[in-house]
Amino acid sequence: MSNLTLLIMAAGKGTRFKSSRPKVLHQLAGSPLVAHVLKVAQKLSPSSVGIVVGHEFEMVQAALADYPVHFIVQIPQLGTGHAVQLAKPFWESRPGSLMVLSGDVPLITAETLNKLVNHHDEGQASVTLLSTVLEDPTGYGRVVRNPIGEVERIVEQKDASPEEGKIREINTGIYCFQIPDLAVVVDRLSASNAQREYYLTDCVGLLRDQGRKVLAVICDNPTEVSGVNSRVELAQLERTLRERKNRQLMLDGVTLIDPTSTYISPEACVGPDTIIHPNVHIQGRTCIGKGCEIFPHARISQSVIEDDVVVLDSSVVANSHVHSGSQIGPFAHLRTEVEIGKDVKIGNFVELKKTSVGDGSRASHLSYLGDAQIGKDVNIGAGTITCNYDGVKKYPTIVEDRAFIGSDSQLVAPVIVHKGAYVAAGSTITQEVPEDSLAIARSQQVIKPEWVKKRKEQSEKG
Repeated sequence: MSNLTLLIMAAGKGTRFKSSRPKVLHQLAGSPLVAHVLKVAQKLSPSSVGIVVGHEFEMVQAALADYPVHFIVQIPQLGTGHAVQLAKPFWESRPGSLMVLSGDVPLITAETLNKLVNHHDEGQASVTLLSTVLEDPTGYGRVVRNPIGEVERIVEQKDASPEEGKIREINTGIYCFQIPDLAVVVDRLSASNAQREYYLTDCVGLLRDQGRKVLAVICDNPTEVSGVNSRVELAQLERTLRERKNRQLMLDGVTLIDPTSTYISPEACVGPDTIIHPNVHIQGRTCIGKGCEIFPHARISQSVIEDDVVVLDSSVVANSHVHSGSQIGPFAHLRTEVEIGKDVKIGNFVELKKTSVGDGSRASHLSYLGDAQIGKDVNIGAGTITCNYDGVKKYPTIVEDRAFIGSDSQLVAPVIVHKGAYVAAGSTITQEVPEDSLAIARSQQVIKPEWVKKRKEQSEKG
């Protein structure tokens, strides 16, 4: 919407969090609260986005450095009206409408915001606010309507009369203003209230007094507009977000053995006929294909898992790509920048870092492969280590197609094992191994007959 400007309130400290971090930077489903609001806001295609920051504003600016936003610093914090006043140079000369959002309302959807904007535009309102109805409205500003249902004003809890306190329709803190109309009234706000703050809500009454049109759109789902004021509420929203994601995945054909103990990022995608066992964590923009099976206690983060992959118990896959038909684990660790080809087996207690493994290869037990290129149909024996670090620099190891690395071998990088070559078990390889050759690099075995018997006799004499 080219004529829509957004302003997000993110200046608060969040006293009830008892934290040194700003409230809007606390994590929900792996992202800061305010990032959830920003991602939804971007779906509206606004012409510009401003964020009002205050408490520890440098931390908020650093956390949102990748977003195309304009920051307005509010110090001290004297209310939402004061925040909009400070931001006036940012929004007053822009055409169209200004939408004001809260940075601690992370479950808001683009559908609801579009509904608000459309109602505002179609009704040609001066301001349209988003409200909802609560069973217990304690603590929230009440939407006061006249006898024919028109919005008169918003009254905060501490300033409400006993009769107004009984109203169950509450203000969510989300508004659409006609920018010229807001510019006229925002500087007329007064701090003569119980909190000694400038309330943006008072703009509703001021516009109404001028005969301007004031509308309200009711959000049918109060959870969607729930703010976060404590870690208890944060945990409640985490559960709500998880349930929303898990339900949608199951409706789309994914089997979750126990949805209550399955943790899947809202940004993740999972294909049909995939089975996910309890206590699995799928984080970030992970994409899992069709027909996979993810066993208990696995964690998959920022990765691509193609079709028909099995990830066995207690494995970690981070920033990696696993191609179709492969098996990972149990207790495997794909640490970062790992690419696993098709029909590969990465087994028990195998760790990989910045390593590619070609189709059909095997590393079944107790190995470390770092900074390595492993070809196709390679066997990596148990206990193999690529010695990639000399204390200063990292070096590559290359193992070409059809090579066989015997158990308990050390490949001291930089080194190449060429096609079809064999490395004997227990070898320490420091030189290039030619194609189809056998490399043996171990000390000669020495036998000393009756050494134990003689030592024992000497000990008894001593």
